[in-house]
Amino acid sequence: MAKFKLIVSDPSTGKSNASEIEGARAQALIGRSLGETIDGSPLGIAQSHLRITGGCDKNGIPMRPDVHGGVKKHIVLSAGPGFKPTRHGERRRKLIRGRTITDETYQINFIISKEGVPEKKEVAELRPPTEKRGPTKQVEKPRPKKPAKKTGKKSK
Repeated sequence: MAKFKLIVSDPSTGKSNASEIEGARAQALIGRSLGETIDGSPLGIAQSHLRITGGCDKNGIPMRPDVHGGVKKHIVLSAGPGFKPTRHGERRRKLIRGRTITDETYQINFIISKEGVPEKKEVAELRPPTEKRGPTKQVEKPRPKKPAKKTGKKSK
């Protein structure tokens, strides 16, 4: 049976939540790829669409979107997930995992890409009443004085 740890990030608030799923709900994620957008209701996040942004296996080997399949491979990296260079132009051969979610995947990262949109009537009720204001005045701040330049010549 598949068991995944889900990390769901909300870009509007900047917060993320962690949860675990297993069984039939976890089986729905197997075969999905990085970058796919899925419906959040089977995962327990109602009225939202989730985009798969990354993940890793139980050993901490990260997934990369440019490697096909769910296999582990050694590839030469210069930047991106799985490698942080210490010098400019550094390249190194690293072990990474492909972009497809498999049974060996342990953690999956999601980002909320589109929340459920309420109907127009509900949107009008959510907005606070606006107050009418007059034009605002812009106050100019005085500029600081520059120091005077010295024009004197050196004496011998």
